[in-house]
Amino acid sequence: MWEDKLKIYDELISKCPRFERKGKTMPYTSANGHMFSLLNKAGEIGIRFSKEVQKKYMEAFDSTIFKSYNAVMHGYVLIPEHMLENLDNVAKYLNESYDYVVSLKPK
Repeated sequence: MWEDKLKIYDELISKCPRFERKGKTMPYTSANGHMFSLLNKAGEIGIRFSKEVQKKYMEAFDSTIFKSYNAVMHGYVLIPEHMLENLDNVAKYLNESYDYVVSLKPK
């Protein structure tokens, strides 16, 4: 099951040529030292946004805050299963997240 989710995550990232997936055991994306997406051990995908956008998208997606290894990932939204049926649409949100983190002060 997790391997299936990894394939979906990789397919999603392949739609976004400005960045690539990192991490072998914990797949993620990052820019300027800031992570902005993550595939957790449960096979769930989280995408990072600003606090205002996070709140808006949690309501729009009917979703919650993303957790990884039982830790709340502040700023991340859990991408619901049904949204993964349209990866082109999710790629728009992932690109938006990338734009957000590159606007932050580099770490």
